[in-house]
Amino acid sequence: MLESQVDLNNNRKQVLGKLLEVMPEQGEQIFSQIKQTYKDGAVSARAKHLMALSLALGTGCRNCVLFHTEMALEQGATREELLETIEVVISMRGTTGVAESLRVIQFLDETGRL
Repeated sequence: MLESQVDLNNNRKQVLGKLLEVMPEQGEQIFSQIKQTYKDGAVSARAKHLMALSLALGTGCRNCVLFHTEMALEQGATREELLETIEVVISMRGTTGVAESLRVIQFLDETGRL
């Protein structure tokens, strides 16, 4: 991948900020749902972000992959947990799971976590 995943993630945040400026009511609803969904409960916030990461990798949503990778790390996910999440994706998706997971590997490498 020639593009920096850190740069893509920073761009995602910048454009999201613009969306929130022009659509504040929708932004409030989205963030309310995210806050509710990804809080600790019977399942930890970290585990929820790892689950969401696996779904994002399965659907090929670049912005979702970057968001949930970053959030899982912020919630204390380890490199090993992220790599095992990738293993599950690859087990379920095969080579398409490998292709999408390269984004996470590159993000970890760029942030010094690989």
